This record gives sequence, C-alpha cells and structure tokens, in this order.
Amino acid sequence: MNPTPTPAHPEGSIDTEVRGQVLLIGINRPAKRNGFTPKMFRELGEAYTRLDEDPALRVGLLHAFGEHFTAGLDLPTIAPLMQRGEKAIPLGLVEPTDLGTPGYRRRTKPMVAAVQGITYTLGIELMLAADIVIAADDCRFSQLEVKRGIMATGGATLRMAERAGLGNALLHLLTGDEFGAAEALRLNFVQKVVPAAELLDTALALAVTIAEQAPLAVVATRLNALKAVEHGPVLAMHDFIDTQQRLSNSEDAREGVRSFVERRPARFTGR
Repeated sequence: MNPTPTPAHPEGSIDTEVRGQVLLIGINRPAKRNGFTPKMFRELGEAYTRLDEDPALRVGLLHAFGEHFTAGLDLPTIAPLMQRGEKAIPLGLVEPTDLGTPGYRRRTKPMVAAVQGITYTLGIELMLAADIVIAADDCRFSQLEVKRGIMATGGATLRMAERAGLGNALLHLLTGDEFGAAEALRLNFVQKVVPAAELLDTALALAVTIAEQAPLAVVATRLNALKAVEHGPVLAMHDFIDTQQRLSNSEDAREGVRSFVERRPARFTGR
C-alpha cells in the first residue's frame, strides 16, 4: 500500500484517502519529521470528525509519510498557544487524543494506528488514543516532555500507567528516555510489531477486516470496552441488556443470521 501525499506545505498537512470503507489519515510533513503545527492539529481534528460523520466510512487508519511517524510538537509554533492556554483544534470537532475534553466530541468509530521510526511525545499519545497499534520494528519512542520543561497533556500520563502499570509508566515519563518497539510491545503500548516494509499493508489489512464486521456492533463493542476501562466493569455491564436488545433488532443482526444459515459472508449495511 502506497498512499500518495499531497505536495509539501511548509506548515505540513493531514492528507486523507478513502480505501473502500477505510479512511486513511496521513501525517504529511516529512522534511520536519512530521512535527505538528497548529494547521496540522486543525486538519487532524477535521479528519477524525469526517470519519465519525460519514456513514460510508467504518474505520480510520492513522499513518505518516516519510521515515518517521512524528517527532511531536513543532514547539516554536505551538508554544504561544500553550502559554495562552489555547488549543489548536477548533471546538466542536472530534478530539484525536479522545480525552473527553469539554467542548470536543469523542470518537465512536475504530481507529488503527501504524507507527514507524521516530514516534515521540504527541506520537505516543495519538497511538495510545487509537484502538489498535501496529508498530514497525524500527520505531523509536520517547515521551520527553520533562526534558523540555513541560508535561505530557495528550493522555500519556493516563494511558501509559493504565496499559503498563504506574512504575513502568514513570520509568519512561520521568526520564524521557528512548525505547524501542520490543519495549513498547512489552508495555502493551502497541499490539503488534512488524518489519517496516510490511507496516502499512498489515495495518490496512487489519482495518479492512474490522470494516467487514457489523458496524453497529463494532461501535457498541468498542464503546463498552472503553467504558469498562474508564468507569469500571460494573457500569459497563449495566449496558449489556439494552445494547444487545438494540443490536439484535437491527437489520445487520438479521443479516448475520441469514449469512450463517446460507453459509456465506455477511453483507452488513450499518442499519
């Protein structure tokens, strides 16, 4: 799979491409190691919002052009916003870090992230906010905000501890050290490590497989698992009966039964 980037923009861009029911979301500023500018943040929020709003799209695939995923923030352009306490993503859009920040929407559809090369700071936070992460074996990770006199505020302090335990999280958060794909896999930051040459094909194949499942069931399953993590299993369990009743009365559930009886692949419509 070789997505084609748009011509380089000095402030970078977020390029989108539709492959069937998958929206490819590409970080495009390779000359600057895909460092994020305010323009890129805005376009990323717009791309995530497009995924959630377009009924023809079922899964997102976040990836990057060039050798690296992202070196993180382009501090000269982002620091003034941070100093004023402002965010680069306009209110009302889907928040790519999926933190539930007031004024922003949370993503409902699944997101696969494919990361390679340098994946620093914001790069780790974006991949931890995704649902499944495929990492190239050449990945270099670092949550290095403490080396710049700031704190990670895109979810790393929350999700690294949740995935790996407090001690493992603080080992990397408080030192800002660099670690590789094997360590990221050990800590449950990524779900699979593959050769760099196979990264995008592997991630796209996974996204396509998810897109082939019943969309309403996929969204409901994702949201219930997320609720269990964020609010506890008891609250998530309380949704079981109502959610199952709603899903079982859908056209997709009826199609699931028909396809089973007729021994053929299901053709789900999301209704």
